Amino acid sequence: MGIVALVMAGGRGTRMKIKIEKPLVEVGGKPVIEYVISALKSAKKIDRIIVATSPSTPETAALIKQLGVEIIKTPGVDYVSDMGYTVQALKLGVFLAVAADLPLIRPEMVDAVVTRYEQCGKPALTVAVPLETKVKLGMSIEYSFKTEDSRDVVPVGINVIDGSKRYGDEWLDQDICVLNYDELAVNINTVQELQLAEQLLTKKKL
Repeated sequence: MGIVALVMAGGRGTRMKIKIEKPLVEVGGKPVIEYVISALKSAKKIDRIIVATSPSTPETAALIKQLGVEIIKTPGVDYVSDMGYTVQALKLGVFLAVAADLPLIRPEMVDAVVTRYEQCGKPALTVAVPLETKVKLGMSIEYSFKTEDSRDVVPVGINVIDGSKRYGDEWLDQDICVLNYDELAVNINTVQELQLAEQLLTKKKL
């Protein structure tokens, strides 16, 4: 039995300084959010997919409707607040939250994350990659932290959370899942990162 996947697609993507909505930025001729949805559809541990849009992403909402995927429209305050709104509105239990800007994510990675959550015994799980992986790829780093074994890691925008145990903005006890995959380190926040994603996707196809 699988869980719900919640794709967070309400961000403006202001750092890219382009007019197109961030989830619709094309990588390899396809909107980045389509790669995420495709991976979730193929993942064995996912039973239901919901895309959270906002007033900032109306064209994304239109595309998602065309794809026949479930949508919830959030207030568009910020990532965490919109996630909390969705949890309360839909009364979600355990769900996987994933950012819409991970074009190289693969189904087996999704399944590995959910399996790790099932084994960790905690109400929340955060997925991260080693800091050196981000540095190696030339990706921007907004935030990093140290694990219990003093490893410097960067969150990738994937979490598994038990919504029934989350109240408002209260932080839950969480496990950290460190996966050293270049693909998970590639999220698109700048034009340079978009170019890198294009290069890696081309290399992957070859």
